[in-house]
Amino acid sequence: MTKLPVKKFLVALAATTALTTGAAWAEGTVRVALGTSLNQLDPALTTIGDEYVYVHLVFNGLTKLTPDLVVEPDLAERWDISNDLMTWTFHLRDDVTFHHGRALEAADVVATVERILDEGFGSRARTNLGMVETVAAIDARTVEFTLNAPYSGFADIFADRQMRIVPHDRLDDLSNAPVGTGPFRFVSWSPGDRLELVANPDYFIDGKPSLDGVTLRIIPEAAARVAALESDSIDILWNLPYEQVERFADHDTIRVDAVATATWDGVILNNTTPPFEDERVRRALAMTIDKAALVELAIFGQGAPTHSPIPPSHPFFNDALEFAAPDIEGARALLAEAGYPDGFTIPMQVPQEREQRVRMGVAVRDMARQAGINIDIERVPFASYAANVAGQAPIYVDGYFARPTLDTALHPFFHSQGSWNHRLWNYSNERADEILDRARETRDESELEELFKELQAVLDETVPGIIAYSMAHVNGVNRRVEGFRSTPMMWLELADVSMAE
Repeated sequence: MTKLPVKKFLVALAATTALTTGAAWAEGTVRVALGTSLNQLDPALTTIGDEYVYVHLVFNGLTKLTPDLVVEPDLAERWDISNDLMTWTFHLRDDVTFHHGRALEAADVVATVERILDEGFGSRARTNLGMVETVAAIDARTVEFTLNAPYSGFADIFADRQMRIVPHDRLDDLSNAPVGTGPFRFVSWSPGDRLELVANPDYFIDGKPSLDGVTLRIIPEAAARVAALESDSIDILWNLPYEQVERFADHDTIRVDAVATATWDGVILNNTTPPFEDERVRRALAMTIDKAALVELAIFGQGAPTHSPIPPSHPFFNDALEFAAPDIEGARALLAEAGYPDGFTIPMQVPQEREQRVRMGVAVRDMARQAGINIDIERVPFASYAANVAGQAPIYVDGYFARPTLDTALHPFFHSQGSWNHRLWNYSNERADEILDRARETRDESELEELFKELQAVLDETVPGIIAYSMAHVNGVNRRVEGFRSTPMMWLELADVSMAE
């Protein structure tokens, strides 16, 4: 297998299993509590962390990310790369069957990619496949991709959440009776209540999974999820609320399992809408922010300040950049220079069901007020964000899961032609474009490090928005659950988990 020496980006995602309150449960079934009901079972159309938990248990990609963020083969046993990085040939394993009994074929990979590339289909994963010119089945176990530009990290994309391979003969059933190749098979879904999975006896990794099954229970109230964990009604609380971490620090039957991630929250600024079309105003707002304080106030210390989606735990983090103390007088001077000597008043939307983002919004409001930036907090249902807030409001609070590579975390968000950039800040900077384009073409890791450190400096200086912190992923786990380890991608790795007697 030809492998690239590119270090991988921290990523964050969600996985959950089951809770059956007051009911009998099968020996070897892990019960996982999630906070949000799944809206979509088709992996290519999933959009929230709770859905990604399910996806990771039922489906596989051509490649996979280990808990240590190393990209390895999954459904593809190896791949070849042309010297110009524009032709990629993936060779599939010959021992994989879908849950409905048919062997994995190259046609499944082609169908999976083509439906994601279909703009009318509406998959967010289309963002990461813009370089694909053609995809074709060379034979039953070989797939060839031709790209329209060199891209050194192409294989890594297939480890991402929505990029899971689905059967070409079951495309119309994926939202009701999903079929994958993963360690667990779909049994049933009761919207708003639970999703039942059983072990896949034909899983291609020998001896896995160890469990009989997984139950993912939906418990919207955080207090109810915590109570269920304490009362032994669930085994894993996915995404343990940060304010509850101390509560279980020395618990007899529950342990806290945490890992650093590149998932981030921030203040989104529309760079084409007054007053934030003026870089001086964006910089003035940034000068009022104490990011270390935001880590404490919003996520109870379970994270670290950052300048960009590259977290401090990543080897390419630019530690030469400082987190300066708030400079209120400097902020006032910049505002006056931009034509706002008396400051200004503006509404800022926060998602009412995402309490940590609400806390961050309130803290930013209080910090900015000292410089004359008067922010009125407006709580908006999270379900309305995509239609009414994203890409429209001049300032709002949001956050994003970590991506599997630096390119997928940065290029779509900060390149002037990036799809996420157009949904968020509409940022345009010639040097940022040059860096991001060059990074796609190089295999040299030392050059990549230099490029991405420079990009962080550019973003820190020009302030497309304010990325406040990268956060930890924390799970509450019953000590009876053996072999469990949290992952920076925030999905649940359960193939190696077992239950103690």
